[in-house]
Amino acid sequence: MRWVTFDCFGTLVDWRHGIMTSAELVAPGRGGRLLDAYGPHELAVQEESPGMRYREVLAESLRRACADEGVELRPDDAGVLAATLPYWPVFPEVGAELGRLREAGWRLALLTNCDNDLIAGTRRRLPVAFDAVITSEDAGAYKPGLAHFTLFRDSFEPERWVHVAQSYVHDLVPAHRLGLRRVWINRHDVRPADPSVPQDVLPDLRGLAGLL
Repeated sequence: MRWVTFDCFGTLVDWRHGIMTSAELVAPGRGGRLLDAYGPHELAVQEESPGMRYREVLAESLRRACADEGVELRPDDAGVLAATLPYWPVFPEVGAELGRLREAGWRLALLTNCDNDLIAGTRRRLPVAFDAVITSEDAGAYKPGLAHFTLFRDSFEPERWVHVAQSYVHDLVPAHRLGLRRVWINRHDVRPADPSVPQDVLPDLRGLAGLL
């Protein structure tokens, strides 16, 4: 069985757009700054509390970002990211490229730092069905830990396995540790800390099916 596993947010779904526009709802005019402040906090919260549900990770990370930026956040506003996440937009090229992979005989899976209920809302917006999903709730941990990857491997025993993701830290590094074939969707044209970690690099999903 040939499998392509994907990270979801940032790779298939426009995570930056979702964070920024959601933050604008509770702090008008501050969405861009809160987006920049948010990312490091999410990684830190996940490392501190690997068993925390993702909706709580979102809320706590937003609270910390708002504190950094001097934004007063009402208690009930901290849940805005979880409330809007199922509506965050899918990148425009995703449907066609996933369709080509499906036509070529690849099975598709998501390895996502998300709760089961939240990813269910996102899956309704993904234009191609996925054969399997491994969430942080399933794995009991967050990437860049290896639990998502080992649970997927043990559950499906892939004969050929390629991991595709935008996040260098959360996805490329653990995939490299496991010796997986890996494709970096470098949407923001950044330099890797270690050039040996990515194998193939694309600016978005276009051309992925041909590459594989």
